[in-house]
Amino acid sequence: MALENTLIQDKLTETFDASVFNFQEERDIFSLETTADKITALILFLKNDSDLRFHFLTDLCGIHYPDNELDRQFAIVYHMHNWYENKRIRIKVYLNGEKPEIKTISNIFLSSNWMERETYDFFGINFIGHPQLKRILNMDEMISFPMRKEFPMEDSGRTDKDDRFFGRTTTNC
Repeated sequence: MALENTLIQDKLTETFDASVFNFQEERDIFSLETTADKITALILFLKNDSDLRFHFLTDLCGIHYPDNELDRQFAIVYHMHNWYENKRIRIKVYLNGEKPEIKTISNIFLSSNWMERETYDFFGINFIGHPQLKRILNMDEMISFPMRKEFPMEDSGRTDKDDRFFGRTTTNC
């Protein structure tokens, strides 16, 4: 028997009620949202349930939505995979823009350790309980988080390049 989206949705709503919502199929991946306070229980349930068996964390990443309302300015996206049925699932959790934080899942999936550090390094999202949350790719002295959309993409004062050579103007060289 194939693992159907309806079975996943029914099991999750039965267990988590209104804490799981916005179920939809996006580009052949079953997706849903949950709240930050339920993510640990949800990940454990998806991993340990004898029917669902999402035993592999494929990816964990951050997104910055600076134009969203304050409580939805950051998001953490979890991608999990059930190898038995070759079924993938995406879980999205929105976080507060002033104090983006969520519990670590590094005690559930060891592979999330590096992914959470990378997300912290680039977005400044605090993973509560992480065993070694520090920068992983950028310099320790850095005070900003480079993937946040709070800053312009380029320095407007740069004089060392000519935009004409990068296809950014309508005039030819």
